[in-house]
Amino acid sequence: MSAADERRSHSVRLVMPFHLRTLARVEGEVTLEVAEPVTVRSVLDALELRFPMLRGTVRDHVTAQRRPKVRFYVTEQDWTFHDPDTPLPEAILTGSKPFMIVGAISGG
Repeated sequence: MSAADERRSHSVRLVMPFHLRTLARVEGEVTLEVAEPVTVRSVLDALELRFPMLRGTVRDHVTAQRRPKVRFYVTEQDWTFHDPDTPLPEAILTGSKPFMIVGAISGG
């Protein structure tokens, strides 16, 4: 068995805003299989792999940088400015808490 075959994966629950669910043609929460290490980057990679129509909506096509009005919540805490390669907490890996993508609201 190769090293790639031995990598564990986790079922990560993902909550997206309405406009992304509409583009992806899904209702409610989705579950993604994400290989270890499970990080913000690997969750977004899995999201874009499963739903190619979302490429460029959460991250820029070229730079892979987060779009300005997009926020990430992990265990109900804002992870928007964490290093995208930081391993996510156990609650995400076990599915007890969802990874959330939220569209920021701005204006005056």
